Amino acid sequence: MRLVVDLNKCQGYAQCAFLAPDVFAMHGEESLVYNPRAEEEQRERVARAVAACPVQAITADGLDGAGESAASGREASDAR
Repeated sequence: MRLVVDLNKCQGYAQCAFLAPDVFAMHGEESLVYNPRAEEEQRERVARAVAACPVQAITADGLDGAGESAASGREASDAR
């Protein structure tokens, strides 16, 4: 999954760092640092972080499951 944060939009609310601390972190009070290639295990946390951003500064390619193997997709469907 590939993440992009528009740092011009980011206001440092840190909701993403609270919800996905293994992916997003605040450096000082206003500077966000993040891993642009988040691990699959972080998918749910990243989805929550994207949704929680008050200024919608975070976009995530592959968050919708694109790129999963067919078997993983079936397992996710069966779990619902």
